[in-house]
Amino acid sequence: MNLTIKKITSIALTLMLAITLTNCSATKNANNKQKGGVIGAAGGAILGAIIGNNVGKGGNGELGAVIGGVIGGGAGVLIGNKMDKQAEKIENEIPGATVERIEDKIVVTFDEDSGVYFDTAKYNVNTASQATLNKLVTIFKEYPDTNILVVGHTDSVGSEENNMTLSKNRANAVTNFIISNGISNGRLTTNWFGELQPTHDNTTAEGRSKNRRVNIAILPNDKMIEDAKNESGEN
Repeated sequence: MNLTIKKITSIALTLMLAITLTNCSATKNANNKQKGGVIGAAGGAILGAIIGNNVGKGGNGELGAVIGGVIGGGAGVLIGNKMDKQAEKIENEIPGATVERIEDKIVVTFDEDSGVYFDTAKYNVNTASQATLNKLVTIFKEYPDTNILVVGHTDSVGSEENNMTLSKNRANAVTNFIISNGISNGRLTTNWFGELQPTHDNTTAEGRSKNRRVNIAILPNDKMIEDAKNESGEN
């Protein structure tokens, strides 16, 4: 298995941060989990930057409030164990997706090569994408104590205004599909950023195909956090 784990290190009080990417098994995340208490809310800021945090542009522009901070201590380790297992299952069940463990959260990226994609200028969830999302829904049902953030992005072809609308429609289509297949709408938040958060070069066909993507962030909900604190004796 090849799970990408993002380790976040605090450099100084000036909030200079470095992100180190390593390839290793989700079951070998001990160092990543144990850093939770040191990083605090900075982990939420990094997660926002990774999935697109453009305050005032797109969606509600307030991902930080949705993402929250990192849970530290014994509770953080327990939550990390649960998220490791969920991340590993997602990668095994949906091998085309990019699965990233970021502190006590998971970010799943789907592009045109990884099972959730859209026809040009369209936003309906096609048959192939439905099959992939159904696998994800099954995992969401197995791990009910999480919240889910769906974020839509496009390439730069067309106007910025049209791309913003298209990313909104695609993100909402994915959210609605997940809800229609049995996941409570209270678990889901939807956001979108159009062409404003490219991860690849929009001047190439390959880069544009990577930028036409949907990110799904999976976060511990209040119940998971409370249960972990009780189990670790922190309450």
